[in-house]
Amino acid sequence: MRVIVVGTSGSGKSTFASALATAAACPYIELDRLYWGPGWTAVPPAQFEHAVLAATAGDRWVADGNYSAVRDVLWSRATHVVWLNFGRWTVFSRVLRRTVGRGLMRTRLSHGNRESLRMAFCSRDSVLLWSYTTFTKNRVKFAGLRDDPKYAHLKWVEITKPSRTRTVIEMLARTGRCG
Repeated sequence: MRVIVVGTSGSGKSTFASALATAAACPYIELDRLYWGPGWTAVPPAQFEHAVLAATAGDRWVADGNYSAVRDVLWSRATHVVWLNFGRWTVFSRVLRRTVGRGLMRTRLSHGNRESLRMAFCSRDSVLLWSYTTFTKNRVKFAGLRDDPKYAHLKWVEITKPSRTRTVIEMLARTGRCG
């Protein structure tokens, strides 16, 4: 089983993917960790693609992220796509809670990066703004990708209610146990 978890920023991709990887005893690949370097600087595109290729070389893994730059590489290797397609207010409340919590606690993320409250509320690069403004676009994009013959080999699981996540994790872990 090789799973990619997609959804709008704040939908819970990392939480879901990590839980699925743990339940299925698979490696967890956090694409944000491969993409972002220190100081929130993106790594060069070739380095990112190489890191994704290396991380997904195995027969079993769970990855999370919406990076179009590596979609063809990643999705050609995947067997499943899990789309966290929750409502706008569910997603926004999650990203707000996460961002405020990380900002207040000064939580260290990959490569020592931290989210700040100033960045969250006073910047055009705000993850809150990004999540809200890309919500509809992402829904349209993922529906189109689901229906694209290029990705017909993938088994899609669309989750529209957060209450279904545990059931889907258990089902996928049972059918695709890694290790």
